[in-house]
Amino acid sequence: MGDRAETTATLVVVCGLPGAGKSTVSRTIAERVDGTVLRTDVVRKEMVDDPDYTDEETAAVYDELLARAGERLADGEAVVLDGTFKRRNRRIEAREVAEAVGAGFRLVRVECEEQVVERRIAERDGVSDADLEVHRQFRERFEPVEMDHLAVDNSGTEAATRERITEAFGSGER
Repeated sequence: MGDRAETTATLVVVCGLPGAGKSTVSRTIAERVDGTVLRTDVVRKEMVDDPDYTDEETAAVYDELLARAGERLADGEAVVLDGTFKRRNRRIEAREVAEAVGAGFRLVRVECEEQVVERRIAERDGVSDADLEVHRQFRERFEPVEMDHLAVDNSGTEAATRERITEAFGSGER
């Protein structure tokens, strides 16, 4: 493989509650770092025909997500992980996956005002199965983010969110 100093391998974990706008933020970051987005929602549906969101199923999904990320990072790629990452230990595991291959690591927490989340979930059409009740359950169980991270408030316009990400990650132009 070449000199590690030249690698662009970076792992960006985008975490936050359902409906906060993680997928929008993840896509924008992926554009900036020339990376691939891996989503827990997509991995789950590839693994399980009829998801029931048990702890065991969720653990298997995150294990697979991190394994896929590790493979891409080892090849020198940039990867953006899109998932709630509500558990502290999963955020630490992701950082360790990056460190194991000498890749960079960044954690981004997406935040959003409650009434905006409610509206977005009601209007949502996509891969995620998370509804307002799931959002509320996750809000109660989301473990504090104690690692160094970038907080992105996604309550406003998509343009404002993109501007915040560009400030943090650059324009993506090489």
